[in-house]
Amino acid sequence: MTQAELKLCSLLLREYFGDIVEAIGAFLIRSGPQPLRLIVADTGLLLDQVKKALCVLIQHNLVGYQVQKRGLVEYEARCWRVLRILRYPRYIYTAKSLYGDTGELLVEELLLNGHMSMSALVRKVADRLTETMEGKGKRRRSCEEEDGEHQAKKQKQDGGSTEPPPDDGIYWQVNIDRFHQHFRDQAIVSAVANRMDQTSSEIVRTMLRMSEVTTSSSAPYTQPLSSNEIFRSLPAGYNIGKQVLDQYLTLLADDPLEFVGKARDSGGGMFTVNLHKALASLATATLESIVEERFGSRCARIFRLLLRKKYLEQKQVEDFAMIPAKEAKDMLYRMLSENLVALQEIPKTPDHAPSRTFYLYTVNVPAAARMLLHRCYKSVANLMERRHYESRENKRLLEKSQRVEAILASLQATGAGDTQLQDIEEMITGPERHQLDTLKRNVNKLDASETQVDETIFVLESFIESTVRRP
Repeated sequence: MTQAELKLCSLLLREYFGDIVEAIGAFLIRSGPQPLRLIVADTGLLLDQVKKALCVLIQHNLVGYQVQKRGLVEYEARCWRVLRILRYPRYIYTAKSLYGDTGELLVEELLLNGHMSMSALVRKVADRLTETMEGKGKRRRSCEEEDGEHQAKKQKQDGGSTEPPPDDGIYWQVNIDRFHQHFRDQAIVSAVANRMDQTSSEIVRTMLRMSEVTTSSSAPYTQPLSSNEIFRSLPAGYNIGKQVLDQYLTLLADDPLEFVGKARDSGGGMFTVNLHKALASLATATLESIVEERFGSRCARIFRLLLRKKYLEQKQVEDFAMIPAKEAKDMLYRMLSENLVALQEIPKTPDHAPSRTFYLYTVNVPAAARMLLHRCYKSVANLMERRHYESRENKRLLEKSQRVEAILASLQATGAGDTQLQDIEEMITGPERHQLDTLKRNVNKLDASETQVDETIFVLESFIESTVRRP
């Protein structure tokens, strides 16, 4: 657990759950598994506060507990799960894209509540959909009456039936691994489309879709598929013949990146998607992009050269990259100081004398990915702190804007005239409105930056996990 991860976890817990839950969560992340007594003693919080905070964290699967031999219960934070809070908006957006408004609300409610029974979840989502369909104006006009009727109905239901629902004790939660599998597949399809063409990407998408249930998220390859199976499963809009499909599959299998591999020749050929190599290619492309952004195109040329040739002396780098010696040396040392390239010493003699030692430059991709992942965590934490600072500095103006919006909404619901509405709107002056627009623009930029950095985090994390799992 690095300091950057700990800081980001603390910020996420404070933003979503408040200061008390953040204090308990951060303490457990720092100190490891702890019993309730020590948590209360070391955090200085009241027993009741600690218990409620632990309940919230357990409800959201952010803390687990284990009963020890003597009956002592120890609570342990799940840091990796806390970091996934950063990806919540992406999960909700993906659910909306795939399954519409109902899917979006189902995932949103599960993320808001941690886990829920199916009956409670369906009832909550149905209520929200009904409210949306009824219309805001009608709902506001009869808000008090509806609230009274709703409470009466609820009390009647609660009083009339004491039986638990049929699914009592069966809880559902969001399958984060399945979302990550979808993100990975989308990234692979986009990479194939950029490298080749849309038809190639659709063929790979079809292969991934056919294997999404039968292949585990940690598998290095998808299940082998014959060209006949792939041909039958292609979308209806793609009117390509079997012969053209075979040519595309051969092209994909012969591509140096090896996203698609040929497993066997039987049945017209059996093909798989090489998930580990695809993730390695995505991570390498991310590293190249970062090097080019930070150090320029010449450094990127040297970096790609080292990736391709594996080990090179400084003189070889100068010759292959066609860059003057002084510039090449400066660029190599800059990347070396940032841990983007590494130096391998190969002595000719046992005494390791510098004059009798080869110094070879290389790129350790997993190590560079870990270093950049650490920096991405720091970047997201900085973006979040900046967003909080912007909101804090303009707190008074934001509160005034919310009050004015609430008054406008209530007046619109009661059918107020345009003159009256305009008078209320003028409570916010021109300079204040300009300041609000600037604030919203800045916050939106920070939000978008967090999402973009999280996409890089996902690629790097997926690659590192694949290298750890690999036998």
